Amino acid sequence: MSNKSFLSIILLLAVLVVGVKSLYVIDATERAVVLRFGEVVDADVAPGLHAKVPFIDNVRVFDGRVLTMDSTPQRYLTLEKKALIVDSFVKWKIQNVEKYYTATSGDEFQATKILAARVDTGLRNQFGERTLNQVVSGERDEVMTSLTKKVNQAAQDELGIEVLDIRIKKIDLPSEVSQSVYERMRTEREREARELRSRGKELAEGIRADADRQRTIIKANAYRDSERIRGEGDAQAAEIYSKAYKQDPEFYSFYRSINAYKSSLGQPGDVMVVKPDSDFFRYLKDPMGKEQSSAPAPSLP
Repeated sequence: MSNKSFLSIILLLAVLVVGVKSLYVIDATERAVVLRFGEVVDADVAPGLHAKVPFIDNVRVFDGRVLTMDSTPQRYLTLEKKALIVDSFVKWKIQNVEKYYTATSGDEFQATKILAARVDTGLRNQFGERTLNQVVSGERDEVMTSLTKKVNQAAQDELGIEVLDIRIKKIDLPSEVSQSVYERMRTEREREARELRSRGKELAEGIRADADRQRTIIKANAYRDSERIRGEGDAQAAEIYSKAYKQDPEFYSFYRSINAYKSSLGQPGDVMVVKPDSDFFRYLKDPMGKEQSSAPAPSLP
């Protein structure tokens, strides 16, 4: 190979290297700045194909998408001096590329470190101005909205970062406080349970006493009505018996005697000790029921 051909190849390679070093591409999801000897000469390079001075200009590319910073859980005090463990996260993106590079040297870790400090201070102030109930449920959205607005303004001014949202993932009590809180909750629930049982027992006693009173009244009324009905029945029976007796006294006497025999001697094994000439057996001795004259008593010698 001649020297001329060798030089041509070297020249061609040099041209290719210079061409490659002169061109760069910025994706739609990226933000970039062009540096010349460490000084920013192009603050915000648009997406697409661009040219630069090779070996002199340096392109720094950053992620232009919305990023998430997951903060480490921190301990904060509320207005009542109650400690809480708060776990939060931040949504942010680069707004001013030149300011972002100047403040952080393009280091995302450094940017999130500064941003985390701002969020931590903001959360500490917000929690310190509110009660436990307010930060947990009552004014939680208001806390996040106010904090996002304040941190976003500071981040734009210092870091060129836009803070889109700050959210709390979880709020817990410290481990040393949780047990005492659970014990207090259990004691409160046990007290409420005792009150409910006592109230239920009191109501049960009242219901039972009222039921006993109503039972006594119902039984008394039933006994009164039964006695009245029984008396009326006895009176009607007596009246019927009286009428029947007047119509045929002899038959009535015979009927009563037959019922007496049936009641007295109706069961096997019944025994009655009575004189044979007693008036009780007069219808057995004589169907007409005539009274029998008693035999004279024997004289003593």
